[in-house]
Amino acid sequence: MNPTTDHSYGAHGHVTFLGAGPGDPGLLTLRAVEALAQADVLVADPQVYDVVRAHVRAGVDTPLQTAGDDTSTASAGADDAVNLVMRAVRGGKRVVRAVAGDPGLDADAASEMLACASEGVTFEVVPGIANAVGVPAYAGVPLRNGHGADVRFLDARTADAQAWNEVGASDATLVVSTTLEAVAATAAELVTAGRKPDTPLTVTVDGTTTRQRTWTATLGSIAQTLKAAKVLPAANGSRPAIAVVGELSAAAQRDRLAWFESKPLFGWQVLVPRTKEQAASLSDQLRSYGAVPSEVPTIAVEPPRTPQQMERAVKGLVTGRYEWIAFTSVNAVKAVREKFEEYGLDARAFAGIKVAAVGEQTAKALVDFGVKPDLVPSGEQSAAGLLEDWPPYDPVFDPIDRVFLPRADIATETLVAGLIELGWEVDDVTAYRTVRASPPPAETREAIKGGGFDAVLFTSSSTVRNLVGIAGKPHNVTVIACIGPATAKTAEEHGLRVDVMAPEPSVHKLAEALAEFGARRRDAMIEAGEAVQRPSEKRPTRRRARTS
Repeated sequence: MNPTTDHSYGAHGHVTFLGAGPGDPGLLTLRAVEALAQADVLVADPQVYDVVRAHVRAGVDTPLQTAGDDTSTASAGADDAVNLVMRAVRGGKRVVRAVAGDPGLDADAASEMLACASEGVTFEVVPGIANAVGVPAYAGVPLRNGHGADVRFLDARTADAQAWNEVGASDATLVVSTTLEAVAATAAELVTAGRKPDTPLTVTVDGTTTRQRTWTATLGSIAQTLKAAKVLPAANGSRPAIAVVGELSAAAQRDRLAWFESKPLFGWQVLVPRTKEQAASLSDQLRSYGAVPSEVPTIAVEPPRTPQQMERAVKGLVTGRYEWIAFTSVNAVKAVREKFEEYGLDARAFAGIKVAAVGEQTAKALVDFGVKPDLVPSGEQSAAGLLEDWPPYDPVFDPIDRVFLPRADIATETLVAGLIELGWEVDDVTAYRTVRASPPPAETREAIKGGGFDAVLFTSSSTVRNLVGIAGKPHNVTVIACIGPATAKTAEEHGLRVDVMAPEPSVHKLAEALAEFGARRRDAMIEAGEAVQRPSEKRPTRRRARTS
């Protein structure tokens, strides 16, 4: 039976063989994301499980992969994959079989496709970006120079003598799939087959991820280069690598084209003392700079000790007591939403009431709730910024003079005082309490105190106090970035050296300032002829002087 994309299912289900790309989740195709969203069962190679799992529905069966559990079926072989796929499709399931790279070039998917075809199971193939193409692109190594140069591909792990002789006799650019542990042997094999020892090559491991690392050498010197770099073999198994052999892989080219590894925070482990929900856009921004954000909540949110005040305010909201409701945090939106759900209410209860949000993240939480805010600060995203745009009470145009302000128990009085000054009456209601979060896992605490993080972003004085309280003081190699002078003062009171200050009190400006700091630091190391290292890789014997 010929493969088809018909989505009708009979006694047998349907299989999508999906290429998940080299490792960067952003390289999944639109068709791949669509197929994952429709899957009933996901059978994924362990190395791409984290790439694809975010796009499957909750509750989807993943029989081949249990993340982080080496004793599970995560290391199941091709035979196990075939059995799992066939068992699921016989039950009429939509199965996505996700493989690294591209199913036609980087995986042994053909045997699984033949198994489907022999049993009359419909299947389709969603191509992915092949490792041999994607990794050189991220390493800044072009495979063609625009003059019709030949490009050949070789898998060193399965090549026979004839294949080695053919590529050895050719002067084409050669892309070799190998392992880091076998790179020296691969280079020697190519020299034996006829390639010149002074032929340039690049070797890249963990391509397209923030762990990516590339070395430039020649076939004759690569073994010494890796030895001098103190490259260690993988603790378990081997590390796949892509080697590009030929003039296009020369260092002069890579110096100008290595866009990915030249990002200002490339590979930096950045601690963000917020929950994943609060830090979503900030973490995305950090990733765009090449960083690896780790969200560690420093506060936990709990209901108010006496809920009656909140209950009365929500009832007043429904009965027309308020002209405005002002949300100063995502947690405030969540608290009101939960109270609405408790009473069987939804976003329609806001009809006729003006809604204000202190910033973009709070506004997004409202939109997710089904409410479009009427007022978001045009300038600074803070209580002061909100007050700048808040209209004064006008008895002619405002039938009601009262504002409902659901907020945290530790919130400042700035907004309340400002609204009263503008002529409004304010029901200042404790919607939730903030308490110190539980300590993070032991390995995270050790990384914080031992210099495992390259930077930490402090977004308030309370995040400084709480992080030090639950996890200890960051190591002196860690770059400390603070959102403003008050936060910086608290950090210094706790013995921390402040390296970066946001030009204005915005988490996104703070991330931007950290990226600029990283870029200046990188440029200084290159100018000094030093190897570019992350802060956690350079452990000075004395504390650095504070930077402006």
